[in-house]
Amino acid sequence: MFSFISMNWKGEPLVSFETVVNMISATKTKQGLRIQAVLDKGRYETGVKISNEQMKELNLQPHRQNPEWNYSLLPRSGQSLHS
Repeated sequence: MFSFISMNWKGEPLVSFETVVNMISATKTKQGLRIQAVLDKGRYETGVKISNEQMKELNLQPHRQNPEWNYSLLPRSGQSLHS
């Protein structure tokens, strides 16, 4: 999808977060797939270290292509998406 986003905003000045989100949201692939984008204005602590034990507790599902970079974080066993 990144290639389609790049083609969509080619030559456009990215002067604000709103512009970037709007350009991403206006992106459509040749097959008609669309992208949804929203700006997250939350503040997040940086430099947080996660232990190996904490990582083992996560329900990570690696993807076939580049599994060290591409994975899904699933709910833990017994948890639903809305709990």
